Amino acid sequence: MKLLIVEDNVSLLESMKRMLEDEFEVETATDGEEALFLAQQNIYDIILLDVMLPEMDGFTILKELRKDQIMTPVLFVTAKDSLEDRVKGLEIGGDDYIVKPFQTAELKARIRASLRRTSNMTIEHTLRYHGIELFGKDKEIKVDGHPVKLTITQYELLEYLIQNSGNILTREQIFDRVWGFDSDTTVAIVEVYIHHLRKKLEPYGYHKDIQNVRGIGYILKEPKE
Repeated sequence: MKLLIVEDNVSLLESMKRMLEDEFEVETATDGEEALFLAQQNIYDIILLDVMLPEMDGFTILKELRKDQIMTPVLFVTAKDSLEDRVKGLEIGGDDYIVKPFQTAELKARIRASLRRTSNMTIEHTLRYHGIELFGKDKEIKVDGHPVKLTITQYELLEYLIQNSGNILTREQIFDRVWGFDSDTTVAIVEVYIHHLRKKLEPYGYHKDIQNVRGIGYILKEPKE
């Protein structure tokens, strides 16, 4: 799983990185502008975000991400512990809030909780990719106006691909998001479900849009003629 830590205290940043790199692929940023750029250009499973940062504060970063429809879970990690700050962080789209100083066990537990909530959540509005429509409230799908029957897991797989259309997703990212990092199956299941999903979309021609990226994973995009 891929994680971004945004913290301007270099000593704390390195400490947090050491805490987490046994479980996550960790990237870091030390100022707000760098953090926003990385979050807009890359796909992360979760972002650990300080509030008080050079160049751009954490609240502004989150507002920009949500405005761009980037729904990566955000866990605020900050010394700002007032009720007003906590409420503001959650109201603008943050997923959780942990106050410095903290213990490694608590930080990891909050990360896992945020990831579990995100992996179990499906959007309630309609999600579209060309002629494919996903109706989040009822977990139904139509392709070119025709109802298509998918299992819940197939639905969540297609939903994740559409949410990140045009971006390469690793097999590990797909596995962690759809099955959960604590699943007792293995990442090999991703290939099996991709195969079945393609079969369901084949009558409409959209199976070709789920493209292999050799040695990495998959990308959903229109195939080149």
